[in-house]
Amino acid sequence: MRSTTRPILLLLLLASSPAFAHPLAPTLLELRELGDGRVAVSWKMSLLRVPGADVAPVLPARCRNESAPTSVTDTESVTRAWIMACGAPGLVGERVGFRGLGAANIDGLVRVALADGRLIRGVVNADQALIAIPEPQRALDVARVYARRGIAHILGGVDHLLFVAGLLVLARGRRSLIETIAAFSLGHSLTLSLAVLDILRVPSRPIEFLIALSVFLLAVELARDPAAPPSLLRRHPWLPALGFGLLHGLGFANALRDYGLPPGGAALALGAFNLGIELGLLAFVGTWLAVLAALRRLHISWPRWTLRVPLYTMGSLAAFWCFERSAALVR
Repeated sequence: MRSTTRPILLLLLLASSPAFAHPLAPTLLELRELGDGRVAVSWKMSLLRVPGADVAPVLPARCRNESAPTSVTDTESVTRAWIMACGAPGLVGERVGFRGLGAANIDGLVRVALADGRLIRGVVNADQALIAIPEPQRALDVARVYARRGIAHILGGVDHLLFVAGLLVLARGRRSLIETIAAFSLGHSLTLSLAVLDILRVPSRPIEFLIALSVFLLAVELARDPAAPPSLLRRHPWLPALGFGLLHGLGFANALRDYGLPPGGAALALGAFNLGIELGLLAFVGTWLAVLAALRRLHISWPRWTLRVPLYTMGSLAAFWCFERSAALVR
């Protein structure tokens, strides 16, 4: 008896192992607004299911089926598709998802393509089985959100701030300072706009390396002997501000692309993000000038070596970023 049961158990284990080797596939619900309140529905479900589980999509109660579902079955799943009528409001303001996910021990994927161009995506589970389809953002809300993101990005970017600080040291006099900051703003605004609008396409990793290199080169220039003849960069600090500002603008564009642009509001989001960068930049410059003015009022005779510490710190950080980001280029 034992001699016959062992091979049978072995065969059963081998046959059942594929089921334990892969988790159950999630179910997928896709909704696409067709206009005039009509919605195309596609529901994909794995053929491998937990016995007794009853998973079904949750759709707006006011929607009615306009066509009978059609089914397409492949080796792993079955997909049902139909058209439903939801009236003029469409899907905005509704909640969609699945019921029965807990018993089935799976997650659900929801994708909703709205008529206004927005794409709503989400993962639902037994704890949170529905997602809400929000109203379109107002223009003022879009501007506020992206302006805040611009401010946060420039004030959180140590490499950008170090470069601006170096420009402030390089510039001599009020006129030179205004020209330098204006040139940097012009440079980064130009490439930010061109890159976000897909007129200019540059890989992000080389740009990040070149931004670090710009900080390092500026630190080297500032560390030169003050008694040496002034270089072109010291005579015209707006030149590096404009040239390297073009690079920093491409870095800003990469950040904005990571945030994503709202459908139909790309120009507004771009303008607000750039405005946020400018506001953050002005706040940093204002703080820098206020601190310098306060230090001058103290009338402290600082040792000469203390002036070198910030420059060497800036150069060391920039050199580290150069090594770090150059390593990322060859990964």
